[in-house]
Amino acid sequence: QVQLVESGGGLVQTGGSLRLSCAASGNILNINVMGWYRQAPGKQRELVATITRGRMTNYADSVKGRFTISRDNAKNTLYLQMSSLKPEDTAVYYCAANLRALESTYYNDYWGQGTQVTVSS
Repeated sequence: QVQLVESGGGLVQTGGSLRLSCAASGNILNINVMGWYRQAPGKQRELVATITRGRMTNYADSVKGRFTISRDNAKNTLYLQMSSLKPEDTAVYYCAANLRALESTYYNDYWGQGTQVTVSS
């Protein structure tokens, strides 16, 4: 059974930094695109950043220049380095992966349970 588990969230002051990690485990054949999404209270979930297996990246305009997404394909792990954090970055951050499990013919989307990031002003 495939699982995505995030870690690294917490409370930080404005201007501070945090590094999120997401470890994918289970019978995984291949992981295509991985990404980070976030959902603030009362708002819809939104894209933060994505990265392909070949490490092509895409960022939301709101985080460009402040966040860096990366991945370790050998470890099936995704990272998000967040710097110059602002109160508006406060949200639950979710990891997502489009992957093919051993028991599946197709690629499917999997989500982690989320990790809270709170930026105090």
